[in-house]
Amino acid sequence: VLLVRNKKEFSALGSKCPHYGAPLSKGVLRGERLRCPWHGACFNVKTGDIEEYPSLDCLPCFKVTVKDGKVFVTAKKKVLTLPAATKHKQHLELESSVRMKDTSKRCLLNRDTMLLLGGGVAALLCAETLRQEGFTGRIIMVTKEKHVPYDKSKLSKEMNLKPEDAYLRKPEFLDAQCIELWREKEAVSVDFQKQKVRFMDGSSQKYHQLLIATGSHSSSLKVPGADLQNVCTLQTPEDSSKILELATGKNLVIVGASFIGTRLECLSTACLGFGRVQMFLQQCSLEFPSEYSNQLPLPFQMLQNKGVKFYMKTELSELKGKDGKVTEAVLASGEKLPAAVVVVAIGVIPNSAFLKGTSIARDDKGAILVDLHMQTNIPNVFAAGDVVSFPVALLNGDRSSIHHQQVAEAHGHTAALNMLKKEKELHTVPFFWTTMLGKSIRYAGCGKGYTDTVVKGSLEQQKFLIFYIRDSFVTAAASLNCDPMVSLIAEVLWSGKQISKEEAE
Repeated sequence: VLLVRNKKEFSALGSKCPHYGAPLSKGVLRGERLRCPWHGACFNVKTGDIEEYPSLDCLPCFKVTVKDGKVFVTAKKKVLTLPAATKHKQHLELESSVRMKDTSKRCLLNRDTMLLLGGGVAALLCAETLRQEGFTGRIIMVTKEKHVPYDKSKLSKEMNLKPEDAYLRKPEFLDAQCIELWREKEAVSVDFQKQKVRFMDGSSQKYHQLLIATGSHSSSLKVPGADLQNVCTLQTPEDSSKILELATGKNLVIVGASFIGTRLECLSTACLGFGRVQMFLQQCSLEFPSEYSNQLPLPFQMLQNKGVKFYMKTELSELKGKDGKVTEAVLASGEKLPAAVVVVAIGVIPNSAFLKGTSIARDDKGAILVDLHMQTNIPNVFAAGDVVSFPVALLNGDRSSIHHQQVAEAHGHTAALNMLKKEKELHTVPFFWTTMLGKSIRYAGCGKGYTDTVVKGSLEQQKFLIFYIRDSFVTAAASLNCDPMVSLIAEVLWSGKQISKEEAE
């Protein structure tokens, strides 16, 4: 139990974040909001309700009584029997460690249909929020994948996981909420006038409100040999298992400097026994400075120390193979890298090609344009997640696409509220996290276009906090081994307060 005192009021809540079990006693408390120190989820200390993602569930609350200067917490307990290895010793545990919001039941008299295209976290949060907010009509989620929504961040962190171990919700949960999940089904066109979606198998479905949350797909290489076998992207649990199987004990080449690429390198060097790992890139997407101008950014230094070889500011000119399988990567310099497996991590493209020729507004990259209500320019059509470009407060309202799980969840929640005419604007601070060689990296805000940095701590000792500065104010922060500082900065930015460069220094 976590006992919280806010001014003169006491609250008792579950002590661990429902997301990954972080100790909330080490989190950030500002007013009635408690923010997780690891991944930025926020909870109301009075109700336990989730107020910021990525956690899907709320905290349990317990009765608090103050008498004669003492605080008493009342909670039910349950007896758990431990496995045989502990000789069946019994211990007591609180009856509930997480809590789900109450939801409405499906009513067949309500003929309205909410059609959600996509099987990721944006669609999942939209569906759950609709039920939590009292919608009793039909909810249909449509995904081209064979799985229920799963935690995609685990694909590169724990590549030997079974798909079921990454599921965010079990199929039985969706069934209980009367959320229909149509798997392995892909939309090919939308008739916005008739409010009807047509699918690849020839079927169609009408809607009253439509959410487009189809996500994005990995950009493909455009060089000779790109179609050889064992040239992979990482998008699904099946891709993760395939890369692990193919690359164990073999030479692996990673194209790109995204977090996906670096996490794969981390796995390859730390625990999976891959052979030589080499990486080359034209641009670095990791916004970490170096101690000296001629050094690699810190995450790359960490990996280089584990045997990963980097080829910076170079291009891939060709992939060569034998018997249809890739055997080497040829750089523009002519250097040849042995490669039994090539993983491509060079960015993503919005899954919006099926909207080509329609009147829905998209940018030049194909991202759907939405406002802060997640509303498109088409009545009754909303969009969320990786497929959208939306106004970002930390960019002074300029549009951007931000491919973070927490952002997608906030999008889905906001879209649901506005599908129900709640007139709710998106209000979130992007929060990203990863681990690298056992070190925890946190990132909050939006550093796009930053012009300066302030570094506190030591990059060399791998314990630091970095502020990203644009127009003399902090727009983002990143840290390594400095919890809960990024959560604190995220909460300050969420409140609307600006942090000047001088304050950061």
